[in-house]
Amino acid sequence: MSVPFGGIPLSEHREAFREVVDLGYTDVWSSEADAADGFTPLALAAAWAPELRLGVAIIPAFTRGPALLAQSAASLADAAPGRFVMGIGSSSNVIVERWNGIDFDEPYKRTRDSVRFLNAAFEGEKITETYDTFDIKGFRLGIRPKQKPPILIAALREGMLKLAGREGDGAIINWLSAEDVSTVAPIVHEAAAKAGKPKPEITARLFVCPSTDADMVRESAKFAIAAYLNVPVYASFHEWMGRGDRLADMWKHWKDGDRKAALASIPDDLVDELIIHGSPEECREHVARYVANGVDTPALSIMPFGGLDIMQAVRDLAPANG
Repeated sequence: MSVPFGGIPLSEHREAFREVVDLGYTDVWSSEADAADGFTPLALAAAWAPELRLGVAIIPAFTRGPALLAQSAASLADAAPGRFVMGIGSSSNVIVERWNGIDFDEPYKRTRDSVRFLNAAFEGEKITETYDTFDIKGFRLGIRPKQKPPILIAALREGMLKLAGREGDGAIINWLSAEDVSTVAPIVHEAAAKAGKPKPEITARLFVCPSTDADMVRESAKFAIAAYLNVPVYASFHEWMGRGDRLADMWKHWKDGDRKAALASIPDDLVDELIIHGSPEECREHVARYVANGVDTPALSIMPFGGLDIMQAVRDLAPANG
């Protein structure tokens, strides 16, 4: 389940984390965009719910210096030995450039270099290295976790997917349909096999609204879909997945500044592919299709459309109810 839970202050998450454990969830996954940072909610979960595995999907490779990135990840891995999964990716020009004032240059190389640096830092090496996107001079990580955290790489298209299998421990995938998993997962597995690495983990952030009011969900979801699928990295991904014709009108209207027409241009069936909705039973069946097609860890993110109560949705979707 994705955390933190909207509407609940972080200071009041103890009971929510304990309930998540009782409901049968195994993991909590954070993210980092414009709300809580990616590490603080997991640090609280490490203390309050030590039964849970903790993951971040994702920390941007650009927004922290390499040494601070290693320190933050190692600290959480030390607080939750063997239970923390580090997710890293390029993020997007919106988060990196518009919100953080950092040039979004060579995102593939920056992510690759950050993964290589983190792997070396976690091994306790003293690092003096010139990477393509940054230089490190004499850094050694002062806190070395007993168990090196797996590093999953956020991946959309083929280059990042191969990097995730070849140099990471798996991939984090996002904003795709259950059927799309059949295309992207084998690329990660093949790259890992060629590199002689163990079977990689595939984690998917899945957007879920357990509501039977399909019209309401579709109308609300189109705002989220438009916000993401007009970001260049996601637009390129969906064009690569063969949705160029279905999204062409939306992209045109958005570029022209006609937001209303852009939203109206998003097909309902596309919403149904990208947003899991319906009764809790129907939602669980939809999640199961992702797993059948190659997802190892479905990380559910509740979309509170129509005033949906997030914690009630967490209860309705619980594994214990399946």
